[in-house]
Amino acid sequence: MTPEDSSADRSETIDPRKQLRKTLRLPSTSFPMRANLAQNEAASIKRWQKRSLYEAICEARGEREPFVFHDGPPFANGDIHIGHLLNKVLKDIVVRAKNMCGQACRYVPGWDCHGLPIEQRVLQDLIDKGKYDKIAALDDDARRMAIRRACAQYAAKFQKTQRVDMERLLTLADYDNPYLTMDPAYEAAVLEVFASLVEGGLVHRRLKPVHWSIASETAVAEAELEYVDRTDPSIWVDFEATDRSAVGAAFGVELDETASFMIWTTTPWTLPANLAIAVGESLTYVLLRCNGAMSIVAEGRLESLLKTIGASAHEVLGTCSGAALVGLTYAHPFCDRVSPVLAGDHVTLEDGTGLVHTAPGHGTEDYMLGLEAGLEIYCPVRPDGTYDETAPNWLQGCDVWAANERVVEQLRSSGHLVHHVEYEHAYPFDGRTKTPVIFRATEQWFVDVDATWDGKSMRQRGLEAIDGDITFVPDWGRNRMRGMVETRPDWCLSRQRAWGLPIPAFLTATGEILLTAATTRAVADAFRAHGSDAWFTQTPEQLLATWDCAADPDVGDVDVSTLSRMYDIFDVWMESGSSWHAVMRQRGLGYPADLYLEGSDQHRGWFQLSMLPALGVTGQPPFKTVLTHGFMVDRDGRKMSKSGGNALSVQDLLKDVGADVCRWWVSSLAFENDIRVDQELIHLAGESYRKVRNTLRFLLGNIGEAAGSAAPPPASSLDAWVLAEAANLRQTVLEAWSSFEFRRAHLAIFDFCNDTLSARYCVAMKDRLYCDGDSPRRIRAQATMRTIAELLCTLLAPILPHTADEAWRCMHGEDACVHLETVSVLPEIEVDARWVAAMDLREAALKALEDAKGRGIEKSLDAGLVLPDGEDSLSPLAEDLRDLLEVSRLTLKGDSIEVQDLREAPLCERSRRRDETVSVRANGLHLSDRDWQEVQSIEA
Repeated sequence: MTPEDSSADRSETIDPRKQLRKTLRLPSTSFPMRANLAQNEAASIKRWQKRSLYEAICEARGEREPFVFHDGPPFANGDIHIGHLLNKVLKDIVVRAKNMCGQACRYVPGWDCHGLPIEQRVLQDLIDKGKYDKIAALDDDARRMAIRRACAQYAAKFQKTQRVDMERLLTLADYDNPYLTMDPAYEAAVLEVFASLVEGGLVHRRLKPVHWSIASETAVAEAELEYVDRTDPSIWVDFEATDRSAVGAAFGVELDETASFMIWTTTPWTLPANLAIAVGESLTYVLLRCNGAMSIVAEGRLESLLKTIGASAHEVLGTCSGAALVGLTYAHPFCDRVSPVLAGDHVTLEDGTGLVHTAPGHGTEDYMLGLEAGLEIYCPVRPDGTYDETAPNWLQGCDVWAANERVVEQLRSSGHLVHHVEYEHAYPFDGRTKTPVIFRATEQWFVDVDATWDGKSMRQRGLEAIDGDITFVPDWGRNRMRGMVETRPDWCLSRQRAWGLPIPAFLTATGEILLTAATTRAVADAFRAHGSDAWFTQTPEQLLATWDCAADPDVGDVDVSTLSRMYDIFDVWMESGSSWHAVMRQRGLGYPADLYLEGSDQHRGWFQLSMLPALGVTGQPPFKTVLTHGFMVDRDGRKMSKSGGNALSVQDLLKDVGADVCRWWVSSLAFENDIRVDQELIHLAGESYRKVRNTLRFLLGNIGEAAGSAAPPPASSLDAWVLAEAANLRQTVLEAWSSFEFRRAHLAIFDFCNDTLSARYCVAMKDRLYCDGDSPRRIRAQATMRTIAELLCTLLAPILPHTADEAWRCMHGEDACVHLETVSVLPEIEVDARWVAAMDLREAALKALEDAKGRGIEKSLDAGLVLPDGEDSLSPLAEDLRDLLEVSRLTLKGDSIEVQDLREAPLCERSRRRDETVSVRANGLHLSDRDWQEVQSIEA
């Protein structure tokens, strides 16, 4: 048998239909359909760490235009939670987007390492392990140092834990050189800021009421408060006037019995500290006989009051202005004390009786009025919330909450209680211990926000900055922050705990306080060299080694050897609020920052308490733009928390869906307001992610070795149309990044992948990609797809850093990295304007094909279409339009759309089309001219 005979026999036994698949050019790529993110992202992190990606990007951007972005420090306390995920991913999108746009955006992550949350956790751990009693028995300095060492270890541990998790979120940062508020250099920089505030005359020590946490026995910052609904006693109390004739004269009547000033309060426990009653001078007051007693109340509150106390009948005996009451006196209902009636600008008719119980040691407005009137700032409540020996005997040692009931019963038994109900209201709680706080007067250090220099106060400068050059995203943040600055009290800087940065104040032998700008800078030198533990381990002589007493204009001769240290520590907001200096200026990163980005609670926290000291020191705010996001809540709108049992574990999410899916979800959010989240919503984001991934996979599977076309595609081609759409996408995404509209960028990318590519362009290209040989249109499609794939990778890189890099490496090799690139620049493309009409016509044609299913034409390739063609003929677009509609034949004529039934026409067994050229070929198969030619060329 000859070789020719053998070949002929084999050809007879091979079914040519089975060989057709081998003649197709089907997609092929190493980019897998299954992302397997949990494992593959870990490999990406290792690869990026090995090549020092953050440093490589910084080097690549070199001296390009900087974008200065500053990180607000989270507490180094526990594992990261879903709120961290939102915050850190949003920040990372900013960092990566700015670098991808060619700017130099460096990002130094920070951690707040001091503070009550850490100290409380450490103390609880010590108690649980049976170690606290031993520590409590030490002398004060040794005890403080033992607690501080344990806190430092705890903070260091969780800083490392959180760093790992943040890197697992694929965030890009200078993790090898973070800023920690417990680092000596940072602590010294905070003292430098404080010294400048002292130098400007903005820091004072005063006896003043502050929010006080009984559970923690320390002052609490405004930003640390949470308002919780709470039920308290609401009482109306008569305080008997001491001069019957003076009251009668004020009202123009003669009195034969004693009248009382009726007050209202929801804090009966503060009544032992009552030193005055405030009235509004311009308000009208009435002398009222009701329920067998004679009381004085505001006329504007009379109707509501009578209804509240259930008065059966009443008689108004006279009226007078509030000014006529000023100077009258009254007797305290259970303390041996006579006090005055004072005029108060804060008295309104919104609630109560128009007469305000005033305890200068327990309220801000009370305190201000007390100062003005020369009253004692009296507070009979100890740090633990119990009454001291100056209170009535029956209250001494009692805690304030139990005292509410005792005070009410005392007033009831003495006949001074007019009315009592239980009252539900929003009450401030310590956000750390979840316990109610009180207002309590203590000696504390304050920044005076109303002290002026160069004619303006810190408050005025803050309001001007808010209304001036600062941009707020969203814009409503401006009003929110303005309102908080307008109404904020002086900033209480001091706390009474062990774990924090000591306020560098000394006591002289005569009991005077020594704290000047120069002494503070000297202590800063000591802290820079030895850390803030030096305050507890070194002598005043060592701490003040660089202080030149003789050159300090704020003190006389001081014998340093006689000094003793004070032990207040700084509010942690002073520490984090100085990061603009300790990080941005000290490291030469730029000042002011272009952006601060945190949760919306930071309008009264980090944003405000960074702005105020920065204004005091530099005269300008530390940021140009403030961006805020909402908080994570569950489907029912409840705040997510571990204690509430509704929190999602970030670690579980990363194992379950991967970081890229979590990031894709974050980018989809309208983050300005609170965000509802649960597992199902994140899994929906996973479905959306897979559509984008599969689009990328289709592009990568079809581009082959095409390296992009030097020549632009014809204007009439679908390639030109899709490149123009890609250019629009690029512009939209860049604009969205610039305005921090991440959801807009997300939707634009998804719609482009899901509709422009998957539903239109990719559908239209399948036939030529799979069935053509090296035809110009196939090569052009491959080049177009490569251009789009590269663009998509660079646009997706800030959101999906692993997936984008994975796809980029499939195109450019294992050593390539998309994050070292910038957003792809597309060539100038001329596109035929008739594609607008063609796309509109597509919608109508698809509807007609859908309707044709009712006639049995289930597959669009079993149909031909006749489309109307106006004066501006669509004929140059006809071939691509046919493929776009996935029909076998397309005719442009007539005035309406017609679907032709081609089910009886010959079917090409390779392309599955029924075009006019299909016929039986020499191999016995039905093939079109194009497909027969390709089969022959391959067989040859």
